[in-house]
Amino acid sequence: MIRPTKTAHDPSVTGDNRLVVAISSRALFDLGDSHDLFEREGLDAYRGYQIEHEEEILQPGVAFPLVQKLLGLNKLAGDVPPVEVILLSRNSGDTGLRIFNSIQHYGLEISRAAFTSGAPTSDYIAPFRADLFLSANAEDVGRALKAGVAAATILPSTAPPRASEQLRIAFDGDAVIFGDEGERVSREEGLEAFHRSETELAEQPLSVGPFRGFLTAVHRLQAAFPAENSPIRTALVTARSAPAHKRVILTLRRWGVRIDEALFLGGRDKGPFLDAFGADIFFDDSPANVESARKHVATGHVPHGVSNP
Repeated sequence: MIRPTKTAHDPSVTGDNRLVVAISSRALFDLGDSHDLFEREGLDAYRGYQIEHEEEILQPGVAFPLVQKLLGLNKLAGDVPPVEVILLSRNSGDTGLRIFNSIQHYGLEISRAAFTSGAPTSDYIAPFRADLFLSANAEDVGRALKAGVAAATILPSTAPPRASEQLRIAFDGDAVIFGDEGERVSREEGLEAFHRSETELAEQPLSVGPFRGFLTAVHRLQAAFPAENSPIRTALVTARSAPAHKRVILTLRRWGVRIDEALFLGGRDKGPFLDAFGADIFFDDSPANVESARKHVATGHVPHGVSNP
């Protein structure tokens, strides 16, 4: 068993510094059939269906394996669990009972939740102090990003579950970890201008993107475990290539943030590389990259930056 290198008394593993992930019920469980019913016949039909099937256990959704691995980190820790998962759902308390029955069936340690009866859930992200919000509802994700929280729309995926017990998280760079100024130059002035700009500004740190805080929280969690045998591994998977790589590396160094693997693909299709890395989740702002990636791994679309006008 991997043991943390720091005790519960260390500030990096206190309750105030735990990694908090908020997730919607449709990202956690497969609610496709009942959601389709809601779209076709409305709220009353949906409510009746969920109550009628209250004791039927829901099948895992796209983000279920990720949540299992996140909560599994708590079994490796000391007195203070380093991860908390919060459920945010547009269900009501009535219709949400089936969801909590399923949570208990699978043994997921999720005890906090907000059921909003159809209202946006994003207002509760800040009070729960979430570092990340995952949802199948693009509207809620957009609201969360505007409020300064790392958020992604979980898309349907045919990716197989990963056999490894290690949690593997992959990030795109521009408009996800970093700001989107590089993408703007590339789109407006072309690739040659982008490389020239990045070479000239190599010593100047990139601006902060929406997932900077989440990456820092993951890094803090990693620091509680031995680097040579960590239960978490991260990767930067970017379309950048040399010479635009240098600014990325120096920026991460300036931030003091650990990235275990960095893949500079020069525009190559990311899907096969994410499959080779074995990502449990990949975050990207580009709709085209997301469509490719979700054929290989669970994928979250980050609707931020110039790629998402």
